[in-house]
Amino acid sequence: MGIPVGIDVRDAEVDSTALDRAFARLHRIDAMFSTYRADSEISRLDAGRLALADASPDIREVLSRCEELRFETGGRFDVRATGRLDPSGFVKGWAVDCAAAVLATAGARNLCMHAGGDVLVRGERAPGRPWQVGIQHPRRRDRVAAVLEARDLAVATSGAYERGAHVVDPRTGRPSEGVLSVTVVGAQLGAADAYATAAFAAGLEGPSWTAALPGHDAMTILADDRVLSTRGMARYARPL
Repeated sequence: MGIPVGIDVRDAEVDSTALDRAFARLHRIDAMFSTYRADSEISRLDAGRLALADASPDIREVLSRCEELRFETGGRFDVRATGRLDPSGFVKGWAVDCAAAVLATAGARNLCMHAGGDVLVRGERAPGRPWQVGIQHPRRRDRVAAVLEARDLAVATSGAYERGAHVVDPRTGRPSEGVLSVTVVGAQLGAADAYATAAFAAGLEGPSWTAALPGHDAMTILADDRVLSTRGMARYARPL
């Protein structure tokens, strides 16, 4: 999907072929879900050239989960927000979760994966030292807005500073207003990715919505540069 992915495994006993298997899983997911490929299953579904019943189990699983997320977010996350079938707002994080599961099966317990600004960490970067995750400042490319410390955490950020106003509120069809970026943290990157997209799409409604989001915390940077964080974010924040 044109997104750079990096994997850092700190377990010396993990065979390097596990990385090959993890990246192979990502490539298979890309072949199924890329909206940039006319031959992908998701593109053929969108064009009516493939029936959902004939799609792969991964496709059916993802679209089922996306429908659950549409309900959970009150319509703020919708795979048809742009008029086309596009589950990328969930798939990017879900793909990382899948690759991390491949590595976990191979014995990886201490790892960091990043994909287009979203990050999943497990274990530690060194004994007694948690991973540190920087959140990009939405106005300054040479700065981070915050640094989080964690041992097991998924961190997803949605904003308009990379690709412009590409996120719309499915309920109105209009781009988000009043918010520069939203970062959501939780256990799984797929869900955090979708929730961050939903919260950003909701604009100024987003902070109050994320404050009630079970099992997740969030940090929202408003257009006037104010930063609103849920109470639980304090446990991860490291002073800049």
